[in-house]
Amino acid sequence: MILDNWSAVGAALGNHLWQSTIFATTVWILTLALRKNEARVRHRLWLAASLKFLVPFSALISLGSHLARQNRSPQTQAVFYFVMERVSQPFQQSSGFGALAASLLPLLPPILAALWLGGFVSVIGLWWLRWRRVAAAKRAAVPLSQGREVDALRRLERSAGLRRPIAFWLSQKPLEPGVFGIVRPILLWPAGISEQLQDAHLETILAHEVQHVRRRDNLAAAMHMVVEAIFWFYPLVWWLGARLVEERERACDEEVLQLGIAAQIYAESILKTCAYCVESPLACISGVTGADLKRRIIRIMTRGPEEKLGLARKLLLAAIGLAAVAGPVVASLVKAPLASAQSSPANSQDAAADSADKPMGGIQDSAANFAGGTQTYHVGGEVSAPKLVYAPDPEYSNKARRANYQGVCVVSAIVDAKGKPQHVQVVRHLGMGLEKKAVEAVKQYRFEPAMLHDKPVAVTVNIEVNFRRY
Repeated sequence: MILDNWSAVGAALGNHLWQSTIFATTVWILTLALRKNEARVRHRLWLAASLKFLVPFSALISLGSHLARQNRSPQTQAVFYFVMERVSQPFQQSSGFGALAASLLPLLPPILAALWLGGFVSVIGLWWLRWRRVAAAKRAAVPLSQGREVDALRRLERSAGLRRPIAFWLSQKPLEPGVFGIVRPILLWPAGISEQLQDAHLETILAHEVQHVRRRDNLAAAMHMVVEAIFWFYPLVWWLGARLVEERERACDEEVLQLGIAAQIYAESILKTCAYCVESPLACISGVTGADLKRRIIRIMTRGPEEKLGLARKLLLAAIGLAAVAGPVVASLVKAPLASAQSSPANSQDAAADSADKPMGGIQDSAANFAGGTQTYHVGGEVSAPKLVYAPDPEYSNKARRANYQGVCVVSAIVDAKGKPQHVQVVRHLGMGLEKKAVEAVKQYRFEPAMLHDKPVAVTVNIEVNFRRY
């Protein structure tokens, strides 16, 4: 059981990372197609790719499976589901391990858990040390309620449509101007920098910070930091973080320049800030000097008009987003499973015999017992049906593969109180050597056991195994 559970966890993690990688690759292709459009669109796409790591498709698939239980027909099959399942879940639970692997298995979970925990704590610890630097600057800062900086900030807030004023704090630390906080953000402004800036430069920097607040960039950065902490071992999440910072700063640059500020003034403001201050140590504290500075200055000075996102592209992005969320649910709704655990018999003769022996709504003992007389039941009345949680695809025999043979093989089994099939036997033959393959596949199935009075019990079921070639 430990072996099966650990293999299932590994397969689930591998499938989740694979699905998130496919999603991020799709986003990357979209950002290339939208490279001439506004940066805020690309930033939102990268943020969606980041948040996908926190939303496994398996949760959506389970939702679809739950909704489909009462409606789907076990004798239909959807090609769409199989294509999607092959692409989105390439990793399957392994049922065979060598003796050496089995002997090392008890050590593997604690070793991997310790490695992950060590990396998680290291990432959190590093960020905590950096946060302390900013927190120390905030504690040493004093609020400022008047002055040319505050007056300019209030004008820019009204222009940006902000309803709540941003608190302005004067810091004695040489950190760059930056927005601190998410719910009630404050602007930390290094003391002495105002003397180095003309009014036009000062307003430009303040306009940049106001855009960070309006766009809620600190919240977006904090959400991605959660992804980085959990999946610290996966390089893709760190690459996504760099893309988020790059497009975030580019989006703010575009918003500032759209206010009518001269590109030369804006570039000078950034360079003067860099000469006087040090960069913010955390991505969730939005400053003015983030991303690749050289590329930003070149882009600002050579900036052309950004293309607005047209209706066709908006509809395309909406369709892709809807497909990403609804696709797994729809796939589960239309899926007829490779193996569907059925409490009803496979043919009318079996149904008649079963109904003759079983009283309406009652509990019927099976004629067969196993494992030293363990009692088995039929599903119905107070006995719930076992739920299929893992079903590997059946393999094709060489003869059936060459003949491109298809069909349904029905086997009977006793699903024991641990959710494992026992006494698997063929009920409806298919030929071409597929009966043996069906039995081998069903023996690897895993169920949530049937329940009687909140206790797991063994039940007899018929299972359909579909052999289809696509």
